[in-house]
Amino acid sequence: MSLRLLYLIFVRLCGWLVLLGRSAASKDAELLVLRHEVAVLRRTHPRPRLDWADRAVLAALICLLPARLRMHRLVSPGTVLRWHRRLVTRKWTYPHRTGRPPVSAETVALIEQLATENHGWGYQRIQGELLKFGHRVGASTIRRVLKALKIPQAPERRSDKMWRKFLHTLWGSITRPQVVTWASTRLARIR
Repeated sequence: MSLRLLYLIFVRLCGWLVLLGRSAASKDAELLVLRHEVAVLRRTHPRPRLDWADRAVLAALICLLPARLRMHRLVSPGTVLRWHRRLVTRKWTYPHRTGRPPVSAETVALIEQLATENHGWGYQRIQGELLKFGHRVGASTIRRVLKALKIPQAPERRSDKMWRKFLHTLWGSITRPQVVTWASTRLARIR
């Protein structure tokens, strides 16, 4: 027990000798930091909670302490740096907009007008016409707008109708000239 007492006395004397070599400003800064830490520790619930004012005071005062004393505080230098990073990210962030920009009301009205006046136009045709007016809109955006407006697809966009129309036109062009050719060859042979 007496050995421990002698050790504590020796440590305190060395601490006082170190304090004699330090400046008055350094001693004052250390006293202010210690007083503030004690005030925070007195408010403890399960853990000490630091509000933004405590963080600001401790960050400002810890910068005045010597490097050796900064490491043994209630708040470490890494914590102070984390506070600064959070402050900077909150202050200098811009809203992160994801996705496509919204379509203006003017463009939506123009899409609606083109689709209702021209029943045979599909998405890509409307896109081309909008491009002529100076509105750059994707075909998928036009599809989405028309779907939101409950305007059905253009009839020509359905592949089965287009295929039927193609076959009907092709069949008509194939069968008619052959009939005429067959009849003209028969008449030529009879004479």
